[in-house]
Amino acid sequence: MFDITTDVCYIGVDDPSQQLFESQYHTPDGMCYNSYIIIDEKIAVMDTSDSRTLGEWKQNLAAALDGRTPDYLIVHHLEPDHASGIAEVCDLYPTLQIVCSAKAKQMMPQYFEDSTLESRTLTVKEGDTLSLGRHTLRFIMAPMVHWPEVMVTYDEADRLLFSADGFGKFGVYAAGADDWACEARRYYFNICGKYGTPVSTLLKKAAALDIQKILPLHGPVLEGEQLAEALRLYTIWSAYDVETEGVFIAHASIHGNTAAAAGRLAEILRAKGCPKVAVSDLCRDDLGEAIEDAFRYGKMICMASSYDAGVFPPMYDFLHHLDIKAYQRRRVGLVENGSWAPSAAKTMRPMLETMKQVEVVEPVVTLRGRMKDADIPQLEALAEGILKC
Repeated sequence: MFDITTDVCYIGVDDPSQQLFESQYHTPDGMCYNSYIIIDEKIAVMDTSDSRTLGEWKQNLAAALDGRTPDYLIVHHLEPDHASGIAEVCDLYPTLQIVCSAKAKQMMPQYFEDSTLESRTLTVKEGDTLSLGRHTLRFIMAPMVHWPEVMVTYDEADRLLFSADGFGKFGVYAAGADDWACEARRYYFNICGKYGTPVSTLLKKAAALDIQKILPLHGPVLEGEQLAEALRLYTIWSAYDVETEGVFIAHASIHGNTAAAAGRLAEILRAKGCPKVAVSDLCRDDLGEAIEDAFRYGKMICMASSYDAGVFPPMYDFLHHLDIKAYQRRRVGLVENGSWAPSAAKTMRPMLETMKQVEVVEPVVTLRGRMKDADIPQLEALAEGILKC
């Protein structure tokens, strides 16, 4: 618990034991669940916490209140990792009023059976304001960033943007904002990546505000140069633009032969002047990081073994994840490996061609078992093809 401004205090909780966020994303450093409180003539609590951390969160809330009673609970996002404490905090403070979007009010009975919550809920819409005294809160709707009920709040007094899941990152709060982009990028493309258009819409609304600090529900408070960099990167990411010039090689290899070919292809690309080559082993590396890199670079090469008359499952899973995250506007090369009936490319190509403005680059390279010297000219040709503008 610490002060962000004179009247705004952080009451969130770090959970270093949370090693698998949303039951799918590896978080070796844990996760933070951010919550804030504004102390004014009236007091507003900004979101609650995850069920795993509610005990510590309630202690932080009580310490910040120091015997006072909160007037409002602002619910920016109803996902359980931020809203699990709604019913409990309402029981603790019977006069507390919930403030949320109309969609959040509609969805609330899905998570809480307490029928009294509806009568204690004030719904707000785009541009509505709430005065706490010195602080005036302006509510901005942000549907599908990344749930339909999401809203953000702008504090006109201290020029703070409470950004819900926007501008979040994996990791605990104590890690700070150093190297924010690394885990923020992985977070964005795996959590919000499908929703580039809604994120762009929110960015346009934010551009009209004088924002001094961004207070997300995960990750550090952003200000100064870090805030400016976050806005720059979100503009790139939400538009599905290329952040880094280079080629990402994703390979799925059964016995290591396709992996060896991936290493040789990376050498060929570097020798031809490719500014950056990133390589991921889809069988062993973090899938979330592979998805992050696929979006980061403008060009990708998928290399996979054939398997059961299709493609090796780690590659299939990777391409499926790219599809549901709206992968688009990229050039992709294909390398398949098959000892007797190569089939990986015929599975990968149609998966990619269903994605928006994804171009499959020729030639598609076919390996037979182990890469041989005779295969190098084909890899050279693919490298030249993928590097063409």
